[in-house]
Amino acid sequence: MLLKLERGFDKFANIIGTITAITMVLMILNVFYDVIMRYFFRSGSIAMQEMEWHLFSVIILLGISYTLKEDGHVRVDLIYDRLTDKKKAMINMVGVVTFILPIALLVGLSSIGNAHEAYLSMEQSGDPGGLPYRWIVKALIPLSFLLLLITSIGYFIKNLNIYKGLHPSDDYNLKGEIENLKCDLEQHKYHIKDIDEKGESK
Repeated sequence: MLLKLERGFDKFANIIGTITAITMVLMILNVFYDVIMRYFFRSGSIAMQEMEWHLFSVIILLGISYTLKEDGHVRVDLIYDRLTDKKKAMINMVGVVTFILPIALLVGLSSIGNAHEAYLSMEQSGDPGGLPYRWIVKALIPLSFLLLLITSIGYFIKNLNIYKGLHPSDDYNLKGEIENLKCDLEQHKYHIKDIDEKGESK
């Protein structure tokens, strides 16, 4: 039952990740367009320039939830990586209950009023030619923290499954990354040595 719940929450987070990835591509195209217009045609659009930070806001706000699902948030890996899977899972579950849920509720609920006021006043850009409907971006703040609440529940269930031994942890491993880098350096060193020996033989 818990494993099915975990897979369901993971699918939900993957949808958020897909939306975030599409938004990232749109932002790159937007920036590319702005640069071409500005430096090659001495022209530009304030609306398109503002669209950059609108899209960037979407990436950051939605990316929080997907990053949690991928366990990609910053932590002290030098300490965390030395712990057993059960201890890691316990730390993650305590972190969800102690930090993520309260902060997500606080920020999400407190930002609803700001978004509602922006909607009632039909807030728009103060610059001529800027984008209207700024309430859409502001409404994304409470929405994103609602999504974070949902994905944090999935993250809690995932770590509960790890704690119960239903599946192993697949966390980012700093020690493993260091070992991979060492292997890459060794291969690179031997490759350079082979090139030098071939050069000397000629």
